[in-house]
Amino acid sequence: MATRDEMAASFGSAAKEYEAGRPTYPAAAVRWLLAPIGPRPRVADVGAGTGKLTAALVDAGADVIAVEPDAAMLATLRETLPAVDTLIGSAERMNLPDESVDAVAFGQAWHWVDVAAASVEVGRVLKPGGVLGLVWNIRDETTPWVARLGAIMKGSHAEEMLAGAGPTVAAPFGTLERRTWRWSRRLTRSELAAMVRSRSYVITAASSERDRILAEVDELFAASCHPVEDGVDVVDLPYRTEVFRSIRG
Repeated sequence: MATRDEMAASFGSAAKEYEAGRPTYPAAAVRWLLAPIGPRPRVADVGAGTGKLTAALVDAGADVIAVEPDAAMLATLRETLPAVDTLIGSAERMNLPDESVDAVAFGQAWHWVDVAAASVEVGRVLKPGGVLGLVWNIRDETTPWVARLGAIMKGSHAEEMLAGAGPTVAAPFGTLERRTWRWSRRLTRSELAAMVRSRSYVITAASSERDRILAEVDELFAASCHPVEDGVDVVDLPYRTEVFRSIRG
């Protein structure tokens, strides 16, 4: 089994699958994250990946700079969001000036960081009163077929963290406010397979293990899907979007 660091660095090899398979974020959740700051905020989306949260921030009226350590992920983001500024960097070293942004957001990313070092770096680049926002889309496994899907794919670091005590932050941040949104995403067979192939455990698995996972997911889709008006089979995958925010004093 791959190490945590190997998993964290694996996503660029599956950038196209990540873009095709991963969900966006509810507009209301993004608005709540940005609510403590004024209109047209300057936001750093750190660990931006292929730009799923970036796009939602842009739609919410933010001026976004996408910060991402993986060049392959950032290249896919530039294809889909060519107007967004991009920068190679990480949570622990953003390569941004002091007090240069109104918010720093992490979508599906904070569970990979060094919390103490990342908190200091976020505090450095945020303006006073700025927002640290942490966001995760988590499949709602209270639905039986979704629980089976999770068992096939194995749990992620984020899912384990959110099932426990939740994320932590360090100085200069204190209490995290939390809100949850529940929603559903409609997926075709190929979109569900892309989502599965974009997960770090699957990316780094041995080929035999990857083949087993994909075959079992395909069987699960066949047993759980329903047709829509154009005759295409789909599943409706329920999600919880968990959002946390903290204000820099």
